Amino acid sequence: MVGRERVRKLLSAAAVLIAAVMLLSSSGFRTRRRYDMRQDIGVYFTNADSVIDTIRDCLRRRSRQITICFSSHSDNMRDIDELVSELMTFARGETDRPDEGDYIAAQLGGYEARYECSLENGVYSYTIVISPDYYTDAQQESKVDERVNEIIGQLNVGRHSSEIERVRAVYRYLIENVGYDEVHKNNAHYHLKSTAYGALVNKRAVCQGYAVAAYRLFRELGLDCRVITGTASDGDLGEEYHAWNIVRVDGRYYDLDITWDKRLGTDRYFLKCESDFDSHKRDGQFTVKSFEERYPMSETSYMF
Repeated sequence: MVGRERVRKLLSAAAVLIAAVMLLSSSGFRTRRRYDMRQDIGVYFTNADSVIDTIRDCLRRRSRQITICFSSHSDNMRDIDELVSELMTFARGETDRPDEGDYIAAQLGGYEARYECSLENGVYSYTIVISPDYYTDAQQESKVDERVNEIIGQLNVGRHSSEIERVRAVYRYLIENVGYDEVHKNNAHYHLKSTAYGALVNKRAVCQGYAVAAYRLFRELGLDCRVITGTASDGDLGEEYHAWNIVRVDGRYYDLDITWDKRLGTDRYFLKCESDFDSHKRDGQFTVKSFEERYPMSETSYMF
């Protein structure tokens, strides 16, 4: 084989993915779109949509191990690292669920993967075991679910409310009910500070915890938003690696930094355009053309 055929060796359409913590039947697959696997990887799944959706389900459920089993007529071990990276990238992508997308990505500390391969009668059998490193476990996420339902019930807004009313309600709730975690802010081993559990259950968090909690509540209320990371510099707070949100109101996106407004006691960073938010510098993945086209920022800050 030469050219593209060499780098696109078809695997069996019956490729199997099993979560070691729980078995997921085909009824759990939710195909939202076709995932185009990279052309430079010498192995891909003909049922990639189902595989990726199932990995995502496992991440959402906080499965401790995700096992992927498949067979091929070729030796693909050199491409396994890239394959796993590609699958995990898609699995952390945005979906229609408030507890997926950035909610998973921002609370996943990474993962380890190990591989096994055996050869019999000209068929290579592969097993990939992915062990995610979560900031929260399944029990903690269950408590978050309970708190989210309670909070939504307390906000006196719903999907029938205007977008600005919903944004204001979430912003006000987090400002009034979540304290900045001064105790753990410099403890690199204490990850709950960076989670929705820290913000909504423990009621104390750092910037990422505020941003993930806002993401979850915004999405529960039908608002499109993202968690943005980068650096930020303020005369009162200094420069730091930081996380904040963008949220869509009336068709355009605005920057929103709940953490800094909480710490400064202002609304200086509420629904700002990029030119009024120049103290914040996004990481590279949030400045590429495709991202900017998908999330067009308002040219002016929100007018009240």
